[in-house]
Amino acid sequence: MSKQTYRVCFCFRRRFRLAVSEAPEEIKRVFEQYSENGIMSLDGLQRFLVEVQKEDKATREDAQKIIDSVKHFHRKGLNLEAFFKYLFGDINPPLTSLGVQHDMNAPLSHYFIYTGHNSYLTGNQLNSDCSDVPIINALKRGVRVIELDIWPNSAKDNVDVLHGGTLTAPVELIKCLSSIKEYAFVASEYPVVITLEDHLTPDLQAKVAEMVIQTFGEILFSPGSECLKEFPSPESLKKRIIISTKPPKEYLEVKEFKDKENDSERGKASDEEAWGKEVPDLKGSRVADYKNDLDEEDEEDLEDGDKSQHTLAPEYKCLIAIHAGKPKGGIDECLRVDPDKVRRLSMSEQQLEKAAVTHGKQIVRFTRRNILRVYPKGIRVDSSNYNPLIGWMHGAQMVAFNMQGYGRSLWLMHGMFKANGGCGYVKKPNFLLNSNEVFDPKVELPVKKTLKVTVFMGEGWYYDFPHTHFDAYSPPDFYARVGIAGVPVDSVMKKTKTLEDNWVPSWNEEFEFPLTVPELALLRIEVHEYDMSEKDDFGGQTCLPISELRSGIRAVPLNSRKGDKYNSVKLLMRFEFLTP
Repeated sequence: MSKQTYRVCFCFRRRFRLAVSEAPEEIKRVFEQYSENGIMSLDGLQRFLVEVQKEDKATREDAQKIIDSVKHFHRKGLNLEAFFKYLFGDINPPLTSLGVQHDMNAPLSHYFIYTGHNSYLTGNQLNSDCSDVPIINALKRGVRVIELDIWPNSAKDNVDVLHGGTLTAPVELIKCLSSIKEYAFVASEYPVVITLEDHLTPDLQAKVAEMVIQTFGEILFSPGSECLKEFPSPESLKKRIIISTKPPKEYLEVKEFKDKENDSERGKASDEEAWGKEVPDLKGSRVADYKNDLDEEDEEDLEDGDKSQHTLAPEYKCLIAIHAGKPKGGIDECLRVDPDKVRRLSMSEQQLEKAAVTHGKQIVRFTRRNILRVYPKGIRVDSSNYNPLIGWMHGAQMVAFNMQGYGRSLWLMHGMFKANGGCGYVKKPNFLLNSNEVFDPKVELPVKKTLKVTVFMGEGWYYDFPHTHFDAYSPPDFYARVGIAGVPVDSVMKKTKTLEDNWVPSWNEEFEFPLTVPELALLRIEVHEYDMSEKDDFGGQTCLPISELRSGIRAVPLNSRKGDKYNSVKLLMRFEFLTP
C-alpha cells in the first residue's frame, strides 16, 4: 500500500505515494509531556486523562483498561504508536456514553421528543409507496413519535394509511400497528406516541379503536375521554403506546389535496445537493398576516359542546390520550394556556416562523405545559426538511421531520437525539421551563462559553471507498467544514484548507466558536472532496450535541449522508471549553 496507480489514458499512468497515518506534531508534544524515555506510564496516562481529557474522576484502573485495550509490546505503559492508536480508537469517543442521564420524571411537555412526519412514506410526498418499513427504520433509530394518516380503503370497509389527495400507494393500518408494536421499544424503552391524522367515518373510527386495543392491549395508555390536566412523565410511561389526535367529529367527504400553496409554488422545492442544502438560517423572518393561516392541518373546534359529537364512536374517543387541534380564533387563542387541561397544537414551519416574530415569548410560555408540534410546509413535496432550531428555541417538543429526507437538516435532528443515551427524549433547558421569566428567543444574550475546536487529521476513506471514488486520476483533495447550529447569533460554519492528493489529510487547524446559548448548540462536522470541474464530493458528516461533548483529544466517527456510521472514517479532534 506504499504506492497507488491511477490510469489517466490507455498508455499513461500516474503513481502516488500513499501517506501513512502518523501522529500530528501536537500529539507528539502531548505524549512527550506525559511520558519518560518514550513510554507513558500508568501514572502518566492517568494525569493525561485528568489534565488534558478533563476526566476529573479518572483512576489508575481506568488508565490500565486503556493500556490493556491497545495491543503492544510495552505492558507497563504506552509508546507513541500505542498512544496514538488509543486516541484514534473506538475507546475514545467524542460524547459521554453514560446512557440516559436526564431526569425522566417531569411531564412530557418538558422534553424535546424525536418526531417523524408522514412516517409511512418511502420517498417523496406525492407518488412514493406507503409502507411499514420506514416506520420500522425510524423506531430502530430511536424515533418516538410516529405519524399515520388514516383513510377509508377503496371499498370503504377497512382502513388504509396513505398521504391523502396524492398518488401514494396505500398500506393497511393493521400492518403499521403490528410493526409499531414489534419495534416500538427496540431502541428505547420510553413511550411511543402515534399521531393520527383522521379522515374516517364513525363506523371506521370504531374499527380503528378495535384494532388499536387488540394490537396493543395493556401497553396502551388510555386515560379516558377527558383532557389531561398535566402530561405524565416519560418514566411513568415506559413501554407504553400513546395515541394523539383531534377529538373526532362527523366524517367529511375527502377534499382535494389540501395544501394551500398553488401549483406554481410547488416547483420551488428544488432537489437537495449531493450532501444536502445548507441549513436555512433563522434571521430575517418577516411579519405577515397569519390570522387565517392556522388551518392547514389539525384544524378543530375544541369547544366541548360540538353538536356533531352524538354520532361519534365513543370507544375511539376514549383512546386519545393527547388531545390535538386548534381552537377557533387567531394566534392568541391558539397559544392560550388553560390551567385545567393540556393539549397538543400543530403549526407548519411557516406558521411558526410568522408567529415567532410577534409572539415568540407566548409560544415559549405555551410549550411549558402544552405540546407544540411543528411540521414541514406543504411545498416540500421532495420530503426535504427545515431548520429544527426554529422549533427547539421556542420550546416545541415535536419538531416533525421526514426521516427519509436526507441532508443537513436531518443531520441536526440525528445530532440532537444522540443526547441522553439516544432514548428519543431530551430534557429541555431550564430557561425554556422557567416560570419566573419567559425566555425571549429574539434577545441576543452575552457569551456563556467559547468552544475551541482543533481539527488534527482524518483517516479511513482508503478502506471504505474505492480508490477512484473521489477522483479517477488522483487521490482525493479533502477539506473539513466545522461549525455550530444553534440560536441565530451562535450559528456559523468555517472550513479548513484543502489538502491535495492525500488519503490521510492532516489539517492541524484551530477554530473558536462563542456560544450564547450552548444548551441548544450542536457541533456540525463535514468532510468534502474538492472538485474543480464539478460539485464537491461528500466525504462524511456528523453532528454532536455540545451539552454532551467531551473535552480533550477525541476520535470522531463520520457518517454517510443517510446517517449510517462508516466502518473506518474518522477525524482526530480536540475540544476545549473556554469561559469568558
